[in-house]
This record gives sequence, structure tokens and C-alpha cells, in this order.
Amino acid sequence: MSHVSSTALESPMVKQTILIIEDEPELQEILTYNLEAQGYIVHVCDHGTRGLEASQKLIPDIILLDVMLPGMDGLEVCRHLRSNKTTKRIPIVMLTAKSEEVDQLVGFQLGADDYVTKPFKVRVLIERIKSLLRRANQSLDDDSQVLSCSGIVLDRLQFRVTIDGESITLTPTEFDLLWQLMEHPGRAYKRYDLMDAVMGDDTVVLERTIDVHIRALRKKMGSKAELIETVRGIGYRLKSNY
Repeated sequence: MSHVSSTALESPMVKQTILIIEDEPELQEILTYNLEAQGYIVHVCDHGTRGLEASQKLIPDIILLDVMLPGMDGLEVCRHLRSNKTTKRIPIVMLTAKSEEVDQLVGFQLGADDYVTKPFKVRVLIERIKSLLRRANQSLDDDSQVLSCSGIVLDRLQFRVTIDGESITLTPTEFDLLWQLMEHPGRAYKRYDLMDAVMGDDTVVLERTIDVHIRALRKKMGSKAELIETVRGIGYRLKSNY
């Protein structure tokens, strides 16, 4: 029987909610214990289809999503999450025993924000969760929260992106990539440096991962895609002569 359970730590300081969609009981217990110890409200589901339903009802702050699940695999769950209006902006961390490059790239292509290969150190996972939550909820009290160029407007407070007045939907990682490039037009970023600036230098990613994110970002930018230039042998930059 699949189940959804929740336990909240009595801490008024942190009220962020984490949904774990994972069918290994031992890992469920380990993650729940450690995340509750950090003050998070934790919900657990061990079935892909019902995990998707739970995410749409709970609207958690972040989702930890296993790839190999009964009912519906994690990649398909990720695809549905990103195509649904109510869940499309929730940060997603894929948890999987699959370490092959192609599996990681497929996960990112479907909109995952991070990808953790089992076995992993819980402390490292928690730091990556914190990093994603900071990025998703980052706010300042000044005008630096809005960037604009060539018809593209990024509003970090509202997590909103418009191109020539039309709203587009970006994942947190895509949003931060575009923000980083727009903050420093003309600067050529090495692939790893760009990912470090966006995801933190404690995140281990494949070199091709940034290419997947940039490809998805360009596709969503439509006619503005040409603003992101590929710098051969280095990485990427935003045109400075817009």
C-alpha cells in the first residue's frame, strides 16, 4: 500500500515543506529524520502516480524525486510536474542509482534542477536542498531584483520572466542562468564557472549539463535565443551590444 505521511518539527523558524517521492523504506526514514532535524516539514510518498497527486495537493517548497518508482517512473513524474501550472516552478532534485551521463542529461532535459546519485552523503544533499531553496526564495529590498534588456525582464521577487511583454516559464536553474548572464553582459563564462555561480561550487555536475540547460533556455526564449552566444572552447556569454 502506498502512503503519504507527514511530521512537522515544532520549530517556528522554518516552515518550508519537502515532499520525498521514494520507495525505499530505509532511505525514506533516513531522509525524514535528517530533514526534520533541520526544521523542515516532511511528507513522504512511495508511489510515482500518487506522489504526483500529492505534489499537486501539497505544493511543497521542494521535491526529492526517485527515478525508479512503481506506478510512474520519476522522469515521467518530473515531466508532469513541469507541465502543470501549479507545480512547474517547484525545485526538483532527482535521486537515482543511475549514474550514467545520459540518465543525468535526460533528467535535466525534463526540468530537474539537481541530480544526486545514490549512495550519497545526507549532509551534502541537505546543503544542495538549502541552496535550491535559497535560490527559489531569494529576495532583496532594492531595485536589483529586476533586470531588463532587449525586451527581456526578470523579476526575482515575483520569479517572473517576460519577453516582449509575454510571460514565459523557467525552472529555477534556467532563471538563475539567465540572471547571471544578464548581470554581466559580454562576459564569457566557462561552463563550470557558470554552473558554480548558479548552483554553488559544492554541486557536482557534468560538463554537458550546462549545455542542456542553455539549450532548454534558448528554446523558451524564442527569437531572443540568439542573445546567448556560444564561446567556442570556453562556454557562453550574453551579447553586450543589444
